[in-house]
Amino acid sequence: MSARRTAAALALAASGALSCASPAERGPADSGWLPLFDGESLSGWTPKFSGHLAGENVADTFRVVDGLLTVSYDGYDAFDGRFGHLFFDAEFSSYDLRAVYRFVGDQCAGAPGWAWRNNGLMFHGQTPGTMRDDQDFPVSVEAQLLGHTDPAADRPNGGVCTPGTNVAVDGEVRQDHCISSGGPTTLGDGWVEFVLKVRGSGRVEHWIDGALVHAYEAPQLDPRDEDAARLMAAGAPLLLERGTISIQAESHPIQFRTIELLRVPADG
Repeated sequence: MSARRTAAALALAASGALSCASPAERGPADSGWLPLFDGESLSGWTPKFSGHLAGENVADTFRVVDGLLTVSYDGYDAFDGRFGHLFFDAEFSSYDLRAVYRFVGDQCAGAPGWAWRNNGLMFHGQTPGTMRDDQDFPVSVEAQLLGHTDPAADRPNGGVCTPGTNVAVDGEVRQDHCISSGGPTTLGDGWVEFVLKVRGSGRVEHWIDGALVHAYEAPQLDPRDEDAARLMAAGAPLLLERGTISIQAESHPIQFRTIELLRVPADG
């Protein structure tokens, strides 16, 4: 999407709350939604990989295949710790983010076991240009996308992880790196709809296929983390009110059919 189209779409994005209906229940057109992915290119997005400068798309990891935003590892012999993120070139504060995705194929060789069928919607993140060259993850909050293939497995989808950040649950600031959701274990390679509701530095909700699976509030920097501390020393406030949105390249192939955003009031 060109900068002009992005600006125009942002200007036209209507305020309002999302009805978390399933894709089958929703109509074909949803007024006010801004497509972050145009279905044709990576225009408006910037890759950043650990060990590489912002803008370098290592081994063509992020690409568009048959109209789908795809994370692919067919150009890798081994993963070699090349964690990557694809950043949308704008920052947002209060919004609903809707992504329809599916895991596909096999994990890249040499990758950590926890990254199998693992991706995330990173939000309130730093910009790629402020990351260290060898930084694995942006300082951000991650809405986890997790999958499994075993019907007997217990791996709840929709948890939250906090690289360089913390969140509060029921009024208590949690310092766990990852907090599991009450969501289902998502099986197989079928399409999944994930809706992330972000209200500035207030409440955040995770919805999967129309069901609320996780909620927390007060996303904030973690002063114990060296990258977060560096941002705070440069003037960043403790509470995260806004930031970048990115998707991950953590070693397992994934495809996104749509990624779209609806701007809403902070109290909406």
